Amino acid sequence: MNRSKLLLVLIGLLFLSFTACNQSNSNTTSKDAGTNDAGGKAKAGVKPQPDSEVAVFETADYGRIVIELYPNIAPKQVERFKKLISEKFYDGTAIHRVDPDLGIIQGGDPLTKGSDQAVWGTGNSPYPNVPAEFSDIPYERGTVGAARTNDINGANCQWFITLKKQPAFDKKYTVFGKVIDGVKTAEVIMNAPTQKGSTKPADKVVIKSVTLQPRSNFPAS
Repeated sequence: MNRSKLLLVLIGLLFLSFTACNQSNSNTTSKDAGTNDAGGKAKAGVKPQPDSEVAVFETADYGRIVIELYPNIAPKQVERFKKLISEKFYDGTAIHRVDPDLGIIQGGDPLTKGSDQAVWGTGNSPYPNVPAEFSDIPYERGTVGAARTNDINGANCQWFITLKKQPAFDKKYTVFGKVIDGVKTAEVIMNAPTQKGSTKPADKVVIKSVTLQPRSNFPAS
């Protein structure tokens, strides 16, 4: 093989490696998530028990979203979520994906604090990934799930909210909460104008703060 052909082969291999790395690092949700590689070991028949605290999201322009958490369904994911909230990890982040076709909004990426939108959706926390905690709780209006990479154990810090039934997500993404106040706010965000050919909002949807507050402050809907 001459030097020019060898160089082309090396460039091709480098491109494939870079593409695979980007795909594995992207935290997303998709109808093409594949099968439940956890071998069907989803927690079944367990009624969600709300945590004593809720997560209160205050956006800069859209209002408030309140999420109750289910530690009896996804203890590790709830623990991570509350830890990051207590560290103000989510303050100043932005919703980086709005998709009315799938019926979701997605956020939680620390890289959205910056202006380089090319990397939005690829960021993680400083902590290890959280193992999958699948259950038979369906994805429907207001369900909160953990975004992940193609690895079923690839959840870390990003989250998403479904605003309509999405059975393609069931038992494939960890459910760890539900919106109990502000679901209409989430729907308005979901339908915000997007950049051409993209699911990124045309105008940045900033989350000013996320705090933990007593569940008792928010009557059941």
